[in-house]
Amino acid sequence: MSPVLAGVLQLLALVVALGLSYRPLGDHMARVYSSEQHYKPEKWIYKAIGANPDVEMRWPAYLRGVLAFSAVSVLFLYLLQRMQGSLPGSLGFVSIDADQAFNTAASFVANTNWQSYYGEQAMGHVVQTGGLAVQNFVSAAVGIAVAVALVRGFARSRTGELGNFWADLVRGVVRILLPISVIGALVLVACGAIQNFAGIHQVGQFAGGSQQWNGGAVASQEVIKELGTNGGGYFNANSAHPFENPNGLSNLFEIYLILVIPFALTRTFGRMVGSLKQGYAILGTMATIWLGFTALMMWTEFAHHGPAFDLAGGAMEGKETRFGIGGSSLFAVATTLTSTGAVNSFHSSYTGFGGGIAMLGMQLGEIAPGGVGSGLYGMLVMAIIAVFLAGLMVGRTPEYLGKKIGTREIKFAALYILITPALVLCFTAASFVLDTPAHSMTNSGAHGFSEILYAYTSGANNNGSAFAGLNADTQWFNTTIGLAMLLGRFLPMVFVLALAGSLAEQSPVPETAGTLRTEKPLFTGLLVGTIMIVTGLTYFPALALGPLAEGLAA
Repeated sequence: MSPVLAGVLQLLALVVALGLSYRPLGDHMARVYSSEQHYKPEKWIYKAIGANPDVEMRWPAYLRGVLAFSAVSVLFLYLLQRMQGSLPGSLGFVSIDADQAFNTAASFVANTNWQSYYGEQAMGHVVQTGGLAVQNFVSAAVGIAVAVALVRGFARSRTGELGNFWADLVRGVVRILLPISVIGALVLVACGAIQNFAGIHQVGQFAGGSQQWNGGAVASQEVIKELGTNGGGYFNANSAHPFENPNGLSNLFEIYLILVIPFALTRTFGRMVGSLKQGYAILGTMATIWLGFTALMMWTEFAHHGPAFDLAGGAMEGKETRFGIGGSSLFAVATTLTSTGAVNSFHSSYTGFGGGIAMLGMQLGEIAPGGVGSGLYGMLVMAIIAVFLAGLMVGRTPEYLGKKIGTREIKFAALYILITPALVLCFTAASFVLDTPAHSMTNSGAHGFSEILYAYTSGANNNGSAFAGLNADTQWFNTTIGLAMLLGRFLPMVFVLALAGSLAEQSPVPETAGTLRTEKPLFTGLLVGTIMIVTGLTYFPALALGPLAEGLAA
């Protein structure tokens, strides 16, 4: 079987698996966030944290819950790392330095999972399982909760109430993420991923030294790493490591885990607003961009440019022979078009255009299908921008899902789409103006520029993957990327929740003959065009200096 055919068959199998999961999972999540019933374990949690899950919150109160919970999470994870040397199960590792502990705490709480350390050489079992894995669950649940609050803003009228953050958080973990993760971990163990609390042991000896590995609860952390679009691996090689991703079957399953909740949330959206067709329109937009990027990535990486490429069947540098170009390309697009950041190959070794495709996927806002929750609310913000542009073209006040899109709503949407590019471009520029950050680049020229641009794109968009040539374990990068991750996660949430509150307060607008039909394929096309123009062109000058210049010079 040719490598190209193998890649296409993997893509088809993935589409079938996602299609079979779409309806049951989407409907289940709609029931979870619409139910008034509280399970007994959930009641225990509410009692422990002193929360009343039946109290409705307006957007400022909902936001305070998000920020307070996240601030406490950052502090807890920071202290856990700083005390690692005194904890049991530390495997002899010392406590983490202050700047790296801050960077890692910010990273995992922001659902970014950027790692400027070697996981198997720095983190013991307690920090990995009791700190990082726990944040993989709750940070993902926070993202879904914010998305659901925005959906309620569209679904409700003449009220500013958006639900209860604590109830949404707990239900997301208990009813969605945990059950799927238990099943998924068993699948990964069956595929060959490890799951233990073994210490450091020698696995090989060679002239001049030996090779050592430590065990860990890898399968259980791997499944929520992908399912929650987190991305932080137990080992530095991430999902290219055979303990995390043993074979082609586990690789395809992990890609499925990355995509299944973000895609299914479009059906949840349709259910909650009372129109499945609206959910299908958003799904169609996401799927169009995802399939387009996947096709482009496979084309760039399979294209032959000389005898070495011919012999290898494509651009195999930096890729695992277990997965090949097809499995690597599928994974790279899935992880950068969502906020996952896990890698089974190294994006720095992709062709110039291939690295640019991965970078552009993040720069679009990771909305196709995006992270758990963040992809949906990011796409809905872009839908508001699209109907606003359509309204300008026909001279009509824009409406979306029965709500008028006025000055206030557009301001919130505009601030949402501007904050992340500002963080990326300003921090990238500062890194080149100052002397010290540039010394962290392994490469010079266009590829060296791409290393730093990719790092801040990944951090501010809460992705977490990296161009591996950059040494980011410095005070400058640990601090600035940490700030980019926190600001890139929580400032957009402020605007999303404010937008949700504004929409929920409105009275519904009846449809007329001039109402834009947002459930039609025409709107899907308009939305795809809006995303590519409004967000994609924002980064075009920077992309021209980096991956485009590198690709054209090849």
